[in-house]
Amino acid sequence: MTIVFLQADEPRSKLDTMTKTFKSKTRAATLALLFGVVGAHRFYLRGWRDVLGWLHLPLFAAGVWGVARFVDFGENDVIAEIALPLLGLIVGVALSQALLIGLTSDARWDARWNVGSGRYSSSGWGAVLVVVFALLIGTAALMGALAFGLQHYFQPG
Repeated sequence: MTIVFLQADEPRSKLDTMTKTFKSKTRAATLALLFGVVGAHRFYLRGWRDVLGWLHLPLFAAGVWGVARFVDFGENDVIAEIALPLLGLIVGVALSQALLIGLTSDARWDARWNVGSGRYSSSGWGAVLVVVFALLIGTAALMGALAFGLQHYFQPG
């Protein structure tokens, strides 16, 4: 066991000596909308060591594999029935993150992500447009999933 004593004027970690980079709310929301299924928004905000960001990629890959099996083997494929909802899950997570990021107030965003950066957010209409598109995509996906699910449930055979 090693004990380290710090002098009064020594920084405790490298984070204390580094200047924090500015994180744009509009950029984070756009990354969540466009590339959130692979965790791009999480890597932008938290860096490459974010475990949940890396979890997005296998879930997305399994969902795409489920779509491919659904196309090749039809709707009665057991593996597709398990893997396909993973795509819906990760798309839903990405869209909800885009909504959450886009609807966060600039003051709250700065208090969470831009402390010590020396800059303040002024997101304007960019974040609003990202939220509108996320709602449009989410609504279309929900309606399609409901139509498919109800058809599958009520269709004989």
